[in-house]
Amino acid sequence: MDTTHRKNALRMLALSAGLLIYPIAAIQAAVLNPETAEAWDAYVSATEARIGRELESEKGFLAGDFTENVKDKSERNKVLSGEIPVAAMESTGENATRIEISRGRIHHWRGAIFVPGVTLGGVLSRIENPVPADMEQEDVLESRVLEHSPVHLKVFLKLQRSKIITVVYNTEHRVRFERHGPYRASSRSHATKIAEVERLDGNREREKPEGNDHGFLWRMNSYWRYEETDGGVIVECESITLSRSVPAVLEFMIRPLIKKVARESMERTLVSMRERLIRNLKNAQNGAAD
Repeated sequence: MDTTHRKNALRMLALSAGLLIYPIAAIQAAVLNPETAEAWDAYVSATEARIGRELESEKGFLAGDFTENVKDKSERNKVLSGEIPVAAMESTGENATRIEISRGRIHHWRGAIFVPGVTLGGVLSRIENPVPADMEQEDVLESRVLEHSPVHLKVFLKLQRSKIITVVYNTEHRVRFERHGPYRASSRSHATKIAEVERLDGNREREKPEGNDHGFLWRMNSYWRYEETDGGVIVECESITLSRSVPAVLEFMIRPLIKKVARESMERTLVSMRERLIRNLKNAQNGAAD
């Protein structure tokens, strides 16, 4: 074997070893340190400031309306034609400076979908007054409303995430709603509790201390916009989560997997919402016909 082939073989061996070691390292405990939490808070503040400016703007309403590469509102047109555009995002601080996340990773994605045949009032009626069926999704094992008022909800969701290993979380979310005229509305959801669940003997469960677990999900916010148009409602979701960081040596290999999972999760969430809203509309029409 010549020198070049030997070096390539060693690289492949090292690569294979890294892939075998990473899952073992990933299931070990990780700790959310104060610096990472502070960076998350700064990132959320920058994101919410930008969202606030967009919601008050007369130039558009959806986050996709404000992207620099949009030409002739192409993203909005894609949504109206039935596509589900999904894109990674990144919020920046003052003077467009990048917000560095020490010992953690922020996952920030945006997607939109068109729900035909529904009205804004019908959509808001379902999301502001949810029943368990309205929160059904592939990764939602249990759900219930803890608090309810005309402008906010507090909900419990037992989530299951499957990446390297399957992880279950008990989570609580505070959701607030806001109207922006007769045809536009928004909501924002902040996770107030994310506790990883470990299975004990039998069916007993125990929550791990928050921020001291596998580190796959430490923080979770989502921001929704709803706009009624001719023939239906555009629903847009912007999701931000915080997890542990990936070892630098494996970053270039793990990043495509993370992006793939995030993109598929966003699309699945939007499709699930559209299916529920359309099903509710048909049930209401059938009930009226009876």
